[in-house]
Amino acid sequence: MSTNNLLRAALAGLTAAFIGVIFFSLRDTSAKEGGQAPGFDVTTDQGQRVTPTSFGGKVLVLNFWATWCAPCVEEIPSLNEFQKKLASSGVVVVAVSIDKNPEKYRAFLDRIHVSFETARDPSADISNEYGTFRYPESYIIKDGRIMRKFDNAEDWLSDDMMQYVRSLL
Repeated sequence: MSTNNLLRAALAGLTAAFIGVIFFSLRDTSAKEGGQAPGFDVTTDQGQRVTPTSFGGKVLVLNFWATWCAPCVEEIPSLNEFQKKLASSGVVVVAVSIDKNPEKYRAFLDRIHVSFETARDPSADISNEYGTFRYPESYIIKDGRIMRKFDNAEDWLSDDMMQYVRSLL
């Protein structure tokens, strides 16, 4: 083979490898409704250990948020009331913040007094496992399976939401 043919073959091989890397990196790895919830293990600020399967038949609402995210902050009051109304029915809300500054995070929570479990994941390891890159994003999980995914702020007290979650209990 001539040098030109070798160079062409090498260039074609490198081009194919480059295209393969691009397609591999662009694939959608986000958690899907109906699929298994990605594994994680976090201890909440209240000291409770949480995993996607640690609630048995209860419904877990996993919410990813941050104090600097205006829609996240706007969503908190309805999520808080939602937890109060459904806690005795077997619904557990866990809000995982990606805030990097622990003082700002703690000051925010001290100011708003939520009734649900909170945790901080400043490296965003858990939300990355779910493919979350926009906040807020929430998952309704039952028996380790993702039942619904919401990638915007929600009115957790809406009739539709309440009826849907009650249907899972």
